[in-house]
Amino acid sequence: MKNGSFGFGDIKVFTGNANKPLGEAIAKHLGMPLTESVVYKFSDSETYVKFDETVRGSDVFIIQPTSAPVNDHVMELLIMTDALRRASAGRITAVVPYFGYSRQDRKDRSHAPITAKLVANLLTAAGVDRVISMDLHSPQVQGFFDVPFDHLRGTKIFARYYNDNLADRGEFVVASPDLGSVGRVGDFAKRIDLPMVIVNKHRLSPDVSKVVNVIGGEAIKGRNVLILDDVASTAGSLVNAAKALKDLGAKEMYACVAHPAFSAVVKERVENSVLDKLIVLDTINVPEEYKPMNIEILSVAEYFAEAITHIHEGKAISTLFD
Repeated sequence: MKNGSFGFGDIKVFTGNANKPLGEAIAKHLGMPLTESVVYKFSDSETYVKFDETVRGSDVFIIQPTSAPVNDHVMELLIMTDALRRASAGRITAVVPYFGYSRQDRKDRSHAPITAKLVANLLTAAGVDRVISMDLHSPQVQGFFDVPFDHLRGTKIFARYYNDNLADRGEFVVASPDLGSVGRVGDFAKRIDLPMVIVNKHRLSPDVSKVVNVIGGEAIKGRNVLILDDVASTAGSLVNAAKALKDLGAKEMYACVAHPAFSAVVKERVENSVLDKLIVLDTINVPEEYKPMNIEILSVAEYFAEAITHIHEGKAISTLFD
């Protein structure tokens, strides 16, 4: 790809260490190789970045989800951005499929930080001109940035999967795992023309919750259920919600999770749950030892490649949402 609509030069795509397979897949869909770079740590754990070709005037995209270890990957992204800015890149777009710290978006108690805003400030200060992300836990995080922010929706990919693989398996109901996800899940249910129920839960700690009741639970009996969630780290809430829905008479149980931010407990917990299948996106590179046997991973590479192409060519991103 050559000159973009806004006078930037050739497109160049870099990736940090957070999810190299996704970076390579995005570059493949763009019909180009990843631009050569070196990102590693010194013996004292400091991050070092080196680029092996010129980026002067280029339209640069850095692919780096800020997944675990979150702080390391945030710092990699900041240092790569600073290096590219100092090398006179024409425009720098941070492609952050999973935006870590997006759950820390408000002061929920006295003296609490708003870390999502802090990370937004750090990226802007480092020299990021634009951000692309997907399925923020809190959509208002977009407003924390003083640069353009493009928010892609994984529901587009899940809807396609449902239509191609599940729609003929009987009647379905879409379930929201909590009250905070109602807007996102309602949009998904509308997209695939299905009714929705809501699991009302009480959070006992950041990683522990208890199901209180199911709103609309009378629609569950005899139907298959598709739970939609944005992120799973321990999968405790997801498994508890699935059990509550199964107890109401649900048949097959499926869960769609945009960001598999898995910890070590997820594999055993999901395999021993009532879930028939866990469907996730590859915004985060899940270690093999963390993958449950009943997992299926869908790629976001083509979707992000389309977004990058639209931005480079000065086209509207909104056309990708349908």
